[in-house]
Amino acid sequence: MTHLTELYTNAKGTACQCDRSARIMIEFGGYKMAFKINDFFLFKCKVDSVDLHAMIFNLSDEYDFEVIEAPQANLSLKLTLCDLVHLRDLLAGAKFMIELNSLLYERIYNVPAYV
Repeated sequence: MTHLTELYTNAKGTACQCDRSARIMIEFGGYKMAFKINDFFLFKCKVDSVDLHAMIFNLSDEYDFEVIEAPQANLSLKLTLCDLVHLRDLLAGAKFMIELNSLLYERIYNVPAYV
């Protein structure tokens, strides 16, 4: 019996919620990461803070990729512009589903959710 609930999937990865460990599991481009819920939101903010406009319009080689640290998962990701767009989509979809699940739980059981 699996304890993973799929939250969101796109062409580059999958986001799942583990009921046993209360972690968000991200598989993206060959990387596997597990985050506590608060760490997931911090990681999402870090990914969202990358200036995609600068990456698009700056012709310097240093803007060809961005290095994102995920210390909670002991990873350092080297991502291209396309990778960043896909990762942002994956994280946004997962965040939406987490918030939706929390809202439904709160409404159905009339108790505050954890998010």
